[in-house]
Amino acid sequence: MAVIKDIDETQAPLLDHLIELRARLVRCILALVIAFGVCLYFADPILGFLIQPLKEAFPKGEGQLIFTKLYEVFFVELKVALFAGFCVSFPIIANQLWAFVAPGLYAKEKKAFLPFLFATPLLFGAGAALAYYVVMPTAFRWFLGFEGTAGGLEIQALPTANEYLGLVMQFILAFGMSFLLPVLLLLLHRAGIVTRAQLVDARRYVIVLVVALAAIITPPDPGSQLLLAVPLLLLFESSLLLMRFTDRKKSMEAPEDAAEKDEPQSAS
Repeated sequence: MAVIKDIDETQAPLLDHLIELRARLVRCILALVIAFGVCLYFADPILGFLIQPLKEAFPKGEGQLIFTKLYEVFFVELKVALFAGFCVSFPIIANQLWAFVAPGLYAKEKKAFLPFLFATPLLFGAGAALAYYVVMPTAFRWFLGFEGTAGGLEIQALPTANEYLGLVMQFILAFGMSFLLPVLLLLLHRAGIVTRAQLVDARRYVIVLVVALAAIITPPDPGSQLLLAVPLLLLFESSLLLMRFTDRKKSMEAPEDAAEKDEPQSAS
């Protein structure tokens, strides 16, 4: 069984910390560069994967992506490789950052922070999966519903590769980052910055802020806004539930800690 050590007793000079930080940043950059190179080699399959929601939104056998500049697709593949490379290398980057910060934390702080470290990629992945498999197909079908005729002219959707990739990244990042709301709230609660009672009292304001946030970071269709706002509100309520269990656990542990402190005094 792994034992989490307490804060390091040695005090390394500032120069040693800077050297260690430089070494870990170099490892992060190397991991990103290697992942970028691998993803660049597979840029076409990755782009094909990202195109699937749009392909399914079009009628079968129809639809296309165009490019209006000769170099546009080349830069699209670079963006795809960089985006995918960062997602692939993120566990290594997070591990290096944790290895740099962990020696300065107490054992209780390490135990408290580790669950959030593991929950962050899981929640981000859940948000990205919701965006890819549910929200994007729904939103794209809604957008394509505006095709037709007006004034005797045909209105046809001809999305460019660069604009489509930007929209896909906006969806994935917006939903992925938004799903980290419980991590942020629980960290603030554990740090004592906010309490569960304060968040319960501010529930009505949180609902307004969530709806406004969904309207800002998603495209202007009501479907995708609702598909972001509803999960965020559910995550907020689940955060309140976890805070309730945490507060109850603290209240049960407080008498035990007080009793442990009183034992040496009574023995003396």
